[in-house]
Order: sequence, then C-alpha cells, then structure tokens
Amino acid sequence: CGKSTLLKSLLGGLRPPLRHRGGTVKYRWRGREVDILQASPQERREMMWKHISYVPQGSLSVLNPVRRIGDSFKSFVRAHLDIQPNGEFTDLVRGHLVNLGLPPDTLTAYPHQLSGGMRQRVTIALATILKPRIIFCDEPTTALDVVVQRGVIQLLQDIQREENNSIVMVTHDMAIHANICDRIAIMYAGRIIEQADVHRIFANPLHPYTQYLIGSLPRIGDKSRRVSAPGSPPSLEKLPSGCAFHPRCPEVMEICRQQSPRLTEAFAGHSAACFLVGKEDSDADSGANQSLGS
Repeated sequence: CGKSTLLKSLLGGLRPPLRHRGGTVKYRWRGREVDILQASPQERREMMWKHISYVPQGSLSVLNPVRRIGDSFKSFVRAHLDIQPNGEFTDLVRGHLVNLGLPPDTLTAYPHQLSGGMRQRVTIALATILKPRIIFCDEPTTALDVVVQRGVIQLLQDIQREENNSIVMVTHDMAIHANICDRIAIMYAGRIIEQADVHRIFANPLHPYTQYLIGSLPRIGDKSRRVSAPGSPPSLEKLPSGCAFHPRCPEVMEICRQQSPRLTEAFAGHSAACFLVGKEDSDADSGANQSLGS
C-alpha cells in the first residue's frame, strides 16, 4: 500500500522513476528546521545515521556478502566519526555489539555465517551505533520466526529506552504495533486513512478498512470465522475515483464515489479519512433539533 515508499520519502531517499509531487519533510537539526527533500548532499550525509537512521527490510540487502562484519562497521563509522581504526574503533564497536547481545567475534564473521536473527541484530547495530534521534524500521522482523521476532522487538525497545529516541515502525503485523508503538497510522492504497493512539485504534477503529483489519485478527480461544474485506486492493496505477476503498466498503455513499475524503479529527488525537466521521454526530444533532422544534 506504499508503506516502504513513504519511509523512503521521509528519508529523502526516493530515486527515479519515483518522485516527490509536493510537500516537505522537516527535521530539527542543529537548532534549525531542515527540509531533507531540499537539503544539500552534504547536509543529508551529515544527518543520515547521526540524526535519522534506517533499519531496512532484509539484512542480506544491507550486508556485503564478501566483507567481514567488522569491515562494514569500519567503513560506516569512519565515514562519520574521526576515530582511530584500531583501539578506539574496536572498543566502540565491540561494546555496542555486546550491549545488543552479540558476541565480539561477530566482527570477524561473514554475513552468511550468521543466523537470520543475528544478521538482523547486526543491521540494527549498524543503524544505532551513532545514537540517532529517530530510527526508521522497515519490516525489521520479516522472514524471522516468532521467537527471533520477539528478540528483535525487545532489542529495539531496549535501545529506545536507553537512548530516549523515537522509532518509526513500518510493518503489516498488527501484533507488533500493539506491543511496541504509542501511535499508529493505517495506510490503504498509498494514503494514511486513520491515525490515533494504538489502544484507541484497537478499541474503536473508525474507518471501515481499519474495522475489517482489526476484525480479521485471530483471538485466543475464539474459533469463529474471521471476516475480511470483500474484493481486492486497487492498483496504485489506476485508483478508483473518490475514496479508494469505496468499491469494497459496505458503508459506501454516493459522495464516496465522487470525492476523496480528507483526514478529519473525530476525537482528540484520533483522525480518519472517511465521510462517516462526524456523520453520526450530525445525524444525532439533527434528531435532537427536530425533537426540540416539535
């Protein structure tokens, strides 16, 4: 639905044929606001990894298969820090690996010699060694078994508590959202259609797509059949008119076919892009006015 593409945009990393059609992505960097989309290559290079960092999807896409882990760290760290290649560098990296539950001899290993979980920890170690303020994680638990997934999530939580930084997590796994996130944004067909505190989203989803999404989750002891949204997601190359979800929505109205709803705040901190938001209150007010007038 465009989650990873949005993440690349936030990092200023879109490459042709992708392009930005408008808007800004601003970070507070060295006491001023910097739009990373307009930043110079030097500014972007300085911000990346030291202020904003990135844990990509799939560790093998990051780690060079013919280089030892230590060599990857050396190139990475020395590009940003004026540090001696031996003693000072070794102490920094080994200490960081040990803090993340990796043995020091990981530095001498090649990526293929590590398990999937260890490779992902190495990727997280690379992304966090310079202590960035914001860490973007793109499906960090993909292709990992449940036990290893839990370890990776626990590691990210430990880093966040220790460094007091922010983590932006991109994932389709709602259980991860429930366990690690404070706020959640739901995307459909390339747009954010609902956002709120994570507990409110699970307790009171407003958008019909979010309702289907939450309703499809398995529940312990509940053997009833899960209901999913009818139909299939649209192609991003040929979106339907109006609201992109209207061909699948059981609450569809004529306005949904004609106009695309804006993200509207229904409650404090809870917004949804749906024409139903506020409609019930409007109907209730109308009914109340009729009663008063009769």
